[in-house]
Amino acid sequence: MKHTLAKGDKKLLNAWAFYDWANSVYNLTISSAIFPIFWGALTIVRNDQGDIINDTVRFLGIDFNNDSLISYVTALAFLVVSIMSPLLSGIADYVGNKKNFLKFFCYLGALSCIGLYWFSLEFLWFGLLCYFFGLVGFWASLVFYNSYLPDIAFPEQQDAISAKGYSLGYIGSVILLIINLVMILKYEWFGFESEGVPTRLSFVMVGIWWILFSQYTYYYLPKGNKKDTFTKEVVFNGFKELKKIWNALRHDIRLRRYLTAFFVYSMAVQTIMLIATYFGIEELDWGEQDATTGLIISILLIQLVAVLGAFLTSRASAKFGNVPTLIVINIVWIGICIYAYTITTPYQFYATAAIVGLIMGGIQSLSRSTYSKFLPENAVDTASYFSFYDVSEKIGIVIGMFSYGIIAQLTGSVRYSILFLILFFVVGVLLLFRVPKSNP
Repeated sequence: MKHTLAKGDKKLLNAWAFYDWANSVYNLTISSAIFPIFWGALTIVRNDQGDIINDTVRFLGIDFNNDSLISYVTALAFLVVSIMSPLLSGIADYVGNKKNFLKFFCYLGALSCIGLYWFSLEFLWFGLLCYFFGLVGFWASLVFYNSYLPDIAFPEQQDAISAKGYSLGYIGSVILLIINLVMILKYEWFGFESEGVPTRLSFVMVGIWWILFSQYTYYYLPKGNKKDTFTKEVVFNGFKELKKIWNALRHDIRLRRYLTAFFVYSMAVQTIMLIATYFGIEELDWGEQDATTGLIISILLIQLVAVLGAFLTSRASAKFGNVPTLIVINIVWIGICIYAYTITTPYQFYATAAIVGLIMGGIQSLSRSTYSKFLPENAVDTASYFSFYDVSEKIGIVIGMFSYGIIAQLTGSVRYSILFLILFFVVGVLLLFRVPKSNP
């Protein structure tokens, strides 16, 4: 039986928010936690004392530092997404069946996660392809998922249901991560001979979870509101909107300077978030402690503390102003990078993770809300402004990940890459000082 629910219907809103529960497991398990640990175990050779004797991976006839290779693949995926996003946004605004687009990218990402089960150095191209398409599927599906919000919720409902989606995503991803962690650490309880198979099964479980729980969303979401005839102009509408915002920025000094500062410091923030686990695997002496447990505890710590960080940052910005608060947060990031260069023990890593969690949640939420505040008062195309913001952020990730990979490749150590990221924060602080309080 076909269910067509009215805009604003509680059941429809909950079904939309539930997609966060379905897809957020990818971000936590694949991007942040288990896959980075798996990649390290697969590509790093250690001696009996636990020291690294080889972290080189041969791919396409070239020897890569293992961290450099995965950062290049990640950067390439974000480059594809940054090019596709405006294209998909243009289509999402006009096409009459965007649910099919949402499903396509969901299934592409989920099946790619399942494909990671067969990841091996013998068929490295297949594993990296699965990792690549998992990233593309996740981020591209979000374009259509987000575009549904104005279709299914009235303006006064949108903040609350968006926050509900975020909360559901956090809870769902943490639940599955804990299940996976128990399977990996207590593999004998489940009849496995080692942690290898349950680690690979965690990738399968992410894909199945994503597909299975998204069905509830698809059951209630409308096909989409067809607004116009589907033409070549429609396909490139997203790029036209970005060009329009680019031209508008010429006449808005405050927004232009702020966006430039955000673009620079965001390169470093997003790169650190993506490579933190790889750093922990390669650079720390875990001794008697289990590295897998320690790293996942660190990731969960960051997730938990980030919520507190967002709250404290909003209080600070209300008292001192957005830009001064962002300047202080960037200076703290500089201190963290300097300290991270020196750390060697798990406890130092935990302490760093706690501080990173506090300012990570803060800098992300405050950066977006500051951008929102700086938009022209009479702007009617706020979606286009935020599309420009998202594309800027993704291109920043591309530059940050490539920079990280190149430094790691040239020096053979990710520590120097962390040190290099300080440059982005320093430039970001200097650019934030140039943001005027109001447009001249």
